Amino acid sequence: MNKQAKQKSTRGRPSRRPEIIAAAEHLIRTRGLSSTTTRAIAEQARCSEAAIYVHFESRLKLLLAVLEESLPDMLISLQALDHAVGKSTPAKNIDKALRAIFAFHQRVVPMLCGLFAEPELLTAYRESLTSRKKGPQGAIARLKRYIEAEQKLGRIQTSIDAEIAATTLMANSFLKAFLVQFFDAPPPSNAVFKRITASILRKG
Repeated sequence: MNKQAKQKSTRGRPSRRPEIIAAAEHLIRTRGLSSTTTRAIAEQARCSEAAIYVHFESRLKLLLAVLEESLPDMLISLQALDHAVGKSTPAKNIDKALRAIFAFHQRVVPMLCGLFAEPELLTAYRESLTSRKKGPQGAIARLKRYIEAEQKLGRIQTSIDAEIAATTLMANSFLKAFLVQFFDAPPPSNAVFKRITASILRKG
């Protein structure tokens, strides 16, 4: 059935791919990864299971697409830091980036935690990140680069370890996103993000 579904022409029809990915992500966040079957996804997307296989070879490929397509959310905010050097203030620039990183983490934490229950998907996602040179290490590297650039301009203390500061920002964001999801708690207030940023920028 999968091969027949793939052979069906979708010419002239709007692609259901975005809807299918959105449905899968919604189910992962609300029901958990193990309950996100192709049947459940089809019901959520209001399409047939065959329609899923028109766009994806397997459930694994679909779930991998859900994970991969969430990455741009964080990349946009981090890329903006490259153009923020010397502008506004480091505190405002980092605070803005941190909020965007937290929003990304809040979105992906339920998916990432579920990966450990599906070793095949975990391995595939890990390989995907490695092949595309993506992942937390890349985000940390961008934050580090921004901090170092501001240090050269004298706007951030040179006594601050840029790599440790960048890693601390990412770790704070991920942990807070995890705690929000785990305890079904409200997200941190603006004041919390400002305190995190201030603690990173204080003189080392």
